Amino acid sequence: MERAIIIGNSGAGKSTFARALRDVTGLPLHYLDRLWHRADKTTATREEFDLRLGELLAGERWIIDGNYRRTLEPRLAACDTVFFLDYPLEVCLAGVEARRNTVREDMPWIETQEDPEFTAWIRDFARRDLPEMEALLDRYRASRKILRFQSREEGQKYLALLQESRDKQTLLK
Repeated sequence: MERAIIIGNSGAGKSTFARALRDVTGLPLHYLDRLWHRADKTTATREEFDLRLGELLAGERWIIDGNYRRTLEPRLAACDTVFFLDYPLEVCLAGVEARRNTVREDMPWIETQEDPEFTAWIRDFARRDLPEMEALLDRYRASRKILRFQSREEGQKYLALLQESRDKQTLLK
């Protein structure tokens, strides 16, 4: 694994998983939310975002955290591994609630209150984003390692096994 993307609904824990994956692999981690959002709650232009994303994708080693459906296909084309956190809606909504009022490495501001529009976005993920995401994953399934976790426990178990494998490799050197 040299180039990994992490996708899933908002609140699934993509950034938390990405940080743990970075810690195990040593791969550089990039957050799409940091490319798009600015500290003053404005956003980059599409052109700025696409240029910065293109620079990241040209790198040899990375983890890229985030959905941004419009840019999923170029990320799939550039990655070798996909982590799809396919968690139930209730888990995602609880994840957003749990991160409220906390400083986050992946966002340039602190979310302090519920955003009804964002909550509706999360609730609509399965209808709005999932069909296209599934079709793209099917298109790349033969040439990419795609890991789909349906619970936080599955993701944590994978990370633990990856860490154990890395530890054994280190001992054998």
